[in-house]
Amino acid sequence: MKRARKRIAFLVCGVLMVIGVSCALWRPSGIVTREGGDETVVVLHGLNRTSRAMGKLAEALAEEGYTVLNCNYPSTSAGIHELSEGVFAEIAPRIANASRVHFVTHSMGGIVLRAMLQDHPLRNMGRAVMLAPPNQGSEITDALGVWWMYDWVNGPAGKELGTSTNSILAGLNPPAYPVGVIAGDRTVNPLFSWMMIPGADDGKVAVERTRMEGMADFVCLHVTHTWMMRNPEVITQVKRFLKTGQFD
Repeated sequence: MKRARKRIAFLVCGVLMVIGVSCALWRPSGIVTREGGDETVVVLHGLNRTSRAMGKLAEALAEEGYTVLNCNYPSTSAGIHELSEGVFAEIAPRIANASRVHFVTHSMGGIVLRAMLQDHPLRNMGRAVMLAPPNQGSEITDALGVWWMYDWVNGPAGKELGTSTNSILAGLNPPAYPVGVIAGDRTVNPLFSWMMIPGADDGKVAVERTRMEGMADFVCLHVTHTWMMRNPEVITQVKRFLKTGQFD
């Protein structure tokens, strides 16, 4: 059984390598800006993704009248704290004069946000919505993080997302701002879900591991980790929380 699991893990890492090479062929940089009102929403993608993954959500928020900053950051190039410093340096001059600044994140983007706001609290901070954040880590990192291919594809930050009590996640404080968490319980990675993740999950993160102390609201929807940011119900719930501080 252990040998079979090792073979599957090696195969999965190989698939991740192919995906990583494909993503690297064209990776946009900078911030995609949609001008709007005096409230700004900063959008942060997850590990090994780009602003393109968050495009539909960003467009929907712009239609609500927000100024939207859909950020690209090099998610596989450094550790989480270094990435958070880079994001802050990029957005700081663009949000300084906003009446309120909200954030919407996907996956590891939520952890980058937590690290950034812990080091750089904002006087004009509004609300934050985290989509499938590994707030308590992911068993996938525990299982695959020892493989060099996983490290090659996901970089230093990817290896920091394990469930150990020594993980970087344990050093992040509860949020001092209103946070709503949206989890998913559908998977397109049945092997991951069956072999590595206990309980309900979205193919990458267990539902229970998305939760964190101090969150203002929580909802679990029938969506997958990979595509949840494009789901109409998710987008509706994001807009609802940004306006009211609660999910529907």
